[in-house]
This record gives sequence, structure tokens and C-alpha cells, in this order.
Amino acid sequence: MTGIGIIGCGKITQVRHVPEYLGNPRARIIGVTDMNAKRAEELAGKIGCKTYASAQELLDDPEIQAVSVCTANFTHAELSIAALRAGKHVLCEKPMATTLQECEDMVREADKTGKILMIGQNQRLTKAHVRAKQLLQNGAIGRVVTFRTTFGHGGPETWSIDPGRGVWFFDKTRSVMGAMADLGIHKTDLIQFLLDDHVTRTQAILATLDKKDAKGNPIGVDDNAICIYTMKSGVIGTMTASWTYYGKEDNSTVLYGTEGIMRIYDDPDYSISITKKNGEEELFKIDAIQTNDNQTKSGVIDAFIESVEDGVPPQISGKSVLPAMKAVFASIRSSQSGKAVDIDEEK
Repeated sequence: MTGIGIIGCGKITQVRHVPEYLGNPRARIIGVTDMNAKRAEELAGKIGCKTYASAQELLDDPEIQAVSVCTANFTHAELSIAALRAGKHVLCEKPMATTLQECEDMVREADKTGKILMIGQNQRLTKAHVRAKQLLQNGAIGRVVTFRTTFGHGGPETWSIDPGRGVWFFDKTRSVMGAMADLGIHKTDLIQFLLDDHVTRTQAILATLDKKDAKGNPIGVDDNAICIYTMKSGVIGTMTASWTYYGKEDNSTVLYGTEGIMRIYDDPDYSISITKKNGEEELFKIDAIQTNDNQTKSGVIDAFIESVEDGVPPQISGKSVLPAMKAVFASIRSSQSGKAVDIDEEK
């Protein structure tokens, strides 16, 4: 059984990491820590575990073999690297880190220590996305030519453990990036997974169009991002991330192929629908995508524990997430410069 330490006791910890660790018979939460000591104590009291005065104190505990890093974006690299050096396996929330150098340093440290570094890119694990990839590989819509993939909702104001306009997501000193890194990283990683391909060029616009902070000023990070991606194979498509979809959440992907169109999580009744160019339809009822208001088991914690316990390579390794992070950083540069950016040249 793997002893788990959790760094950060916010919303993602409380609704996803803790329940999923408690539901895994091969994991045991040893303790938690948070910059808000009272919050850590309250959570520890609910689940019956230790609290630590600091992340370092948690990492010094030999009972802990693996940690979840569930803190604000700007701390991901520092905490993950410290945990790896302390001999712990690491599951880090997305976005992986706030610079490409930090991401590469995390991967390098995992290779050096021989410990697992896994990133919480949970969209790879949904049943419909796994099935969609199989269907695409089997030629269900022929050769994919173009795509559009979208993740938009009303924003993170209600997601934080401290809801409202003062959420850390809006604080550039803590989040560094906005909707692009919060939601765009999910869909960027996903499209690469589905197509077994990499983004090599991006033309992007990142903007703050509507969100205001607690003082009524425009937030310091983007609330919308629209990117045109060119894949290594030549496939072209759009990726949209938004915190200003004030209605039903949109977490859909549509792929346009030479033999038909595949829609994923685009229909309330069918998780995948395929329309052939001859008019034939194939409909699949598989699962429903989780939303902020309807959290379902992500599969990330189970995959992490399987990797730790059985010694198998992580399904979502830090190294495998690097290409998506490169696309995110390149898109930020593209927006700043007003020009397309070739990602192979991005450093």
C-alpha cells in the first residue's frame, strides 16, 4: 500500500484527490499540508490523517512514498522537484509549470531520481476519448483533415475553495497564466493524444475580455484563448479555451475526416457520434464528461497508484505532457507578438 501526502488542501484536493485516494484500496493518505494551517487541520480531521507545518516536513516523512501537488501554478515546479529529490513519486496538477524550463527541469529530475512524475491531464482517460482514439486509428472517419476542440465555462470563481472574484486563478503572481493554461492545456494535450500527433505551429490570440477582479479591474491573465494549430502531420484545427461561457459548459471536440465527421461530448445523449459522408450514423453511449458542477471519478489517481504499486510507466508522464506545454507557451508568445510561432523553435 502506498503512503500518500497531499500538498495543498484546496478544491481540487477536496473533490478529486482525497475521494479518489480514499476509494483506492492500495493507497492510504498519511497526511496533508497547506499554507492555510486551519484548512489543513479541518481536512485532516475529516479523513483521519496527519497535518504538517510545511511541505518540507511532509516530504521528510518516510511513511510517505508518493505526493499530490495541488497548489497554485507558480509553485508546481519547485514542489515537484523537491518531492522527487526527497525520493517521492509525484502526481502534479495541471498546468505542469509556468515556464518551459521549469517543465523540462521537472522531467529531468524524474529521470535522474528514477521516480514517477505524472501530470493530471485527465481528459486522456475519459472512456469516450479512449474509445474515440481507437475508432480514429481504425479509420472510422478516414484521414483527419481538420478539427475544433473547445473547453469553456463560466470561470473559476465558484471552483476555488475561497469562491468569488478574489480567486487565485485571477492573480497573475500566483497563476501566471489564465484560461489558456487552465483549460487550453487540457484540449491541447487531448488533441495530440487523439491524433497521436504534435502541434508544430500556432497562431493565437489570448485576451482578457470580461473578467474583473475583486476591485472591479480587468484580471491580470487571459480569460479567453483562441488558437489555430498546425500538427506535424499537416492537420489544421482550432483550440478554444474560455472562462466566459455563461451557460452550459462546452467540453467538445469535433474531427472532420475524409470519410465523415466525429463529434465527442458534443451531444447530451451520445458521447460519440459519427456521421459518414454517405449519411450513415453511428452513435455511442459511453459516459458523460465531468463538469465543475458534476464531478465524476477522473481515473488519474487510480492510474498513478497503479504505476507506483506495479512499477508500470505512468499513462500521463511529465515527458509526454511536454509537447502540449510547448504549444501553450508558444501560443502565449504568438499572441504577444501577433505572429505565428513554430514550436520546434520555441525555447
